Order: sequence, then structure tokens, then C-alpha cells
Amino acid sequence: MIKSQDIKIGTCIRLDGKLFFCIDFLHVKPGKGNTFMRTKLKSVVDGRVLDRRFNIGEVLEDVRVERRSFQFSYAEGDMMHLLNQETWDDVAISKDMITGVDFMKEGDVLEVVKDASTDTILFAEMPVKTILKVVYTEPGLKGDTATNTLKPAKVETGVEVKVPLFINEGELIEVDTRDGSYVNRVKA
Repeated sequence: MIKSQDIKIGTCIRLDGKLFFCIDFLHVKPGKGNTFMRTKLKSVVDGRVLDRRFNIGEVLEDVRVERRSFQFSYAEGDMMHLLNQETWDDVAISKDMITGVDFMKEGDVLEVVKDASTDTILFAEMPVKTILKVVYTEPGLKGDTATNTLKPAKVETGVEVKVPLFINEGELIEVDTRDGSYVNRVKA
């Protein structure tokens, strides 16, 4: 059990039978009335963000979570097979439990979050940035660097990413896995 004033960013709590991670909190002491905690909680299941207010001293059920590195091995339908980096156990999880799954390629290392008490996987996350090879895009023209115009490019995982006009086929680019946006060109 945890008291409401001990909630910090990253704390996992069970609320109404569902698991939530704290993504933001604020200790509020109004001029009149009791002190309280204003929190933003993100649902583990669907990713929705909930604003919740707790009185100071309120007792909540905390969930102990473990973060482990797993390596993506292969896909089989909607199931993704991951290898535990410590024990080399093979674990299969659903595609929709992984954030950034569209940018995943064989050998990528993900962070898997598990409920330590039940040993169930809650979700998995790709690193925020990943490097991918452009497999198809329209050719760029010399001098097309002055404008902020973007063109579609297909990367090695099959996803389409908007890139600047000067990016050509075969080049490596860095992509933000949270929203699929182009970050920069990577020199090989």
C-alpha cells in the first residue's frame, strides 16, 4: 500500500481494478481547505489519460513493476516473439501491447514492463528513436533544402514516413517511434 502523497512519476497503482501509471503530479495546498494531490494517470490497457485528485493520507494500492530488456526475434501473425536478454526465454505478446510496433525490426531491444506479483506483461515500449533504412522514395533534387516541404518515404519495416525532399533511397534516417516523425539523417 502507498499513501497518496508518495505518488511520483512512474508509480503504478491499481484503481477501480485497473492499472495506471502516474505521468504527472502536483502537491496542492490551497489557502482554505485540505492539501491534496492532483495527478494525471495513464491507463496501462488503453493508454487513456485520467485526471484524478487524492486527499493527502489517502491509501492506494501500489503495484510493483519490473522493467526488463527483451530482444525482438520474429512475428507470427499478431503475436510478437521476444527473447529475455538475461534468461533467453522466448515470450510471445500481442502486437497491440507494444508502443512503436510499426517501426520494429528483427534484433531491436524493447523495454518490457511486467507486474512483479503476477509476472504478467503489462506493455512493451520501443526506444523513442530508431534508425531505419529508406527503401523507396521519389528522387530528391539538388538544392531542395531551403523549404520545409516533406515527401513520403517507405522504410524497411514497410511504414511510410514523411521526410525532407533531400532524402534518397538507401539512406538511413532516425525516426521517432511515438508518432512516426522524421528526426534526422544518419551518416553511415
